[in-house]
Amino acid sequence: MQTMYSVINGGLKKLILPAPNEIVFSRICWGAFDELLTPAYWKGQVWQHLQLGTYSDLRLGRSLSEEIAACLLGGYGMPADLALAAYWRVRECGILATTPAACDIEKILERPFLIEGNERKYRFIRQKARYLSACLEMLQRFDVPQDDYQFRENLAELPGIGLKTASWIVRNMRPQCDIAIIDVHILRAGRTIGLFPGTWTPQKNYLELERRFVSFAHALDVAPTMLDALMWDYMRRLPDAILNRVPVRVQTQMDLFNSASAHELATA
Repeated sequence: MQTMYSVINGGLKKLILPAPNEIVFSRICWGAFDELLTPAYWKGQVWQHLQLGTYSDLRLGRSLSEEIAACLLGGYGMPADLALAAYWRVRECGILATTPAACDIEKILERPFLIEGNERKYRFIRQKARYLSACLEMLQRFDVPQDDYQFRENLAELPGIGLKTASWIVRNMRPQCDIAIIDVHILRAGRTIGLFPGTWTPQKNYLELERRFVSFAHALDVAPTMLDALMWDYMRRLPDAILNRVPVRVQTQMDLFNSASAHELATA
């Protein structure tokens, strides 16, 4: 076994973890907790943040319409700080509880945003304004089921909302769910430890990637939503110069077959 110590809120805490060479999930070893991006490293980071209470509330909005706006205005190709600035401006205008026309949303987004002393323009203004306007109008008749997966399916039918954005909304609003946001950061973190095959992509294999991520989180005994949020935040902040030095374990289709067969034998 290995023992991780951390000073949290002025007190010394310790976490007992399995030995680095023990298997945690699907032929993946725990690794050392002080080795960047190993399963033990992620378990240790989640443990510390649980003690501190961070990553516990992932919501960006106070209502479904606000959460949809926040996630729709962000996403692929949009820097997080610019997306949040756009969301705050739209929210402060008070239109998210109404059904504004796309042209009204365009006018709100057209003015440059001042971020860290620099003026920056929001991209895809016309497209995102059209999507948000249509979503807010359709929310008047939108059904919010109790089932998390059905909730995601219903969200994915709204204009401009794909599987990843719908997952983002559900994860933020339902922190106990088994839904994850599989983006480039989670994909890279997963491939580093051999969790995902190199040939799988979110565009073609989103649900398979999500299932493996959720199963991995359960093997670590951590909430998939918190692991997802923490991984995303860490991976986007770590410089490429550091990430490129981390060895990558390639997962193959044969690995998946062998690990699935072993699981079937163990549970037979």
